[in-house]
Parts: sequence; structure tokens; C-alpha cells
Amino acid sequence: MTTTLQYTNITVDDVDESLPFYRDALGLEVKNDVSSGGFRWVTLGTDAQPGLGIVLSMPHAGRSQGDGDALQELLTKGVLPMLVFSTDDLDATFESVRASGAEVLQEPMDQPWGPRDCAFRDPSGNTIRISAAS
Repeated sequence: MTTTLQYTNITVDDVDESLPFYRDALGLEVKNDVSSGGFRWVTLGTDAQPGLGIVLSMPHAGRSQGDGDALQELLTKGVLPMLVFSTDDLDATFESVRASGAEVLQEPMDQPWGPRDCAFRDPSGNTIRISAAS
């Protein structure tokens, strides 16, 4: 039996505002773009991991008003779980993301627990870490 991750979701304030960060700065490809009921879900991915989709959506997309409000509050506080990407060229990726205007939280550095990594905030305030592929 094999189990793999197929989708992960990133909650954002505005899908259109977040797309340039994930598509252009991180180099992910738009794989699917679906609208329904006034909301939008955009799935991004990379050929390096063909079975994994990263879905951008707003807090109220597909949720009750109360759940969407609670998720919006967590997003506003910046306390939603972070995503960690890996790259084969950390310095070039760092420069690409920084050039996009993203908020730099940490420049590339060797971490005491092992990886060399850096960190940014996406346009909605989500923490994104990028580590050097091992």
C-alpha cells in the first residue's frame, strides 16, 4: 500500500494578489483554476512533483460563515501553519523571491538542526520557508 499527499491548501486574502508570489517568484505552474459561488480555487504545482497540488483559496471558500471568519482571523494573525519548500538552488530562489517584493523574514543561513534555509511572508502573511534540497 502506498499513500501520497495529493493536495495541500494555502489560505490567502486574495487569490489574484497571491498568484504572482507562488507562480512567478517560486516558479510554480497553474494547473487548475476553478470558480464557484463567487469563490476561486487555484491549484499550482511543479513537474518535479507531478502528483502534488498546492491550492490557493480565500478563508470563506467552501466553508460556513463562522468557519471562514475563524480562518480569516487566524490568517490575519499570521498563525496558520507554514509551508516549507525545497530547492536545488537556495541562493537563486532567495533572490527571485526577494526581487518579487516579498517580506524577507530570514536570509539564507545554516540552521543548527541541519538544513540551510530562508524564510518569507507571502502577500497574505503566511510564513514560507525554503530549504536547500539535500
